[in-house]
Amino acid sequence: MCQTALYPGTFDPVTNGHIDLIKRAHEIFQDVIVAVAHNPHKKPVFSVRERVAMLKQATLGMDGVTVTHFDGLVVDFARKMKAGVLVRGLRMLSDFEYEFQMALTNRKLAGDIETIFLMPHESYSYLSAKLIKEAAILGAELSEFVPDFVAKALQKKLRKK
Repeated sequence: MCQTALYPGTFDPVTNGHIDLIKRAHEIFQDVIVAVAHNPHKKPVFSVRERVAMLKQATLGMDGVTVTHFDGLVVDFARKMKAGVLVRGLRMLSDFEYEFQMALTNRKLAGDIETIFLMPHESYSYLSAKLIKEAAILGAELSEFVPDFVAKALQKKLRKK
């Protein structure tokens, strides 16, 4: 039985939906590694270092949850971290096709690593980091979507642009 799961993502920024999935994964797995991806195709608002720091603050006090970053194939990183399971979140049906393709590709690359899909609490099912950033640019109140320190960091970062 696998005791360590890897939850990879961009987390730009970390949302309450991400935090909910981390908690759900930790109810199933003894250890959860939250891994911030260096993704050259996305143009994140926050640097990898900033995203790792925000996730560490968001998961403070969650024993068995560690936060790090990675570059390259997620399955290679999972093996390095001795994680036998990848955790992915499914919010809406629209997420399924992409996540299913990615899971099957990862299975082809590393048949020893399983992917599980978790659904966030329904109050977070519509949240996406992209929508949060758009709302922040337009001056929306973000306290229901992200931790307060993330909302402040977003407002500070986006006001500079």
